[in-house]
Amino acid sequence: MKPLLLIVAPYYQEISEMLVSGATTAIYEAGYEAEMLTVPGAFEIPGAIAIAHESQRYSGYVALGCVIRGETTHYDYVCGESARGIQELTTREKLAIGYGILTCENLKQAKLRADVAQGNKGAEAARAALRMIEIRQVFGLEHV
Repeated sequence: MKPLLLIVAPYYQEISEMLVSGATTAIYEAGYEAEMLTVPGAFEIPGAIAIAHESQRYSGYVALGCVIRGETTHYDYVCGESARGIQELTTREKLAIGYGILTCENLKQAKLRADVAQGNKGAEAARAALRMIEIRQVFGLEHV
């Protein structure tokens, strides 16, 4: 069984650590292993997944990061393009990807969503990737 790769944009370190904690717990509970790769920001996550996919080393991917709205339109571009890039990889390459990039108005919202005792969005993203791996297995695209 191949491990899952967590691709983490650690711009907001505290948020990223909570997301990683939730994701790794969910992955280990499911009997999988996890590896982690950090990238400069959420915008780079789809590119890192595409590069990692070439290695054929992973069963799936969990995209983790946080983008908080600021005073410019930068937020809109990063959120939209990272989501679009991941969706394209999911559909075009048929990859199992869990989307755990928080898009929040402020740091308080991000903490509530990332906290493993509250929103636990890291675990939610990991479980989504795990479910997509199961679906790949149903159709013979993933070897157990």
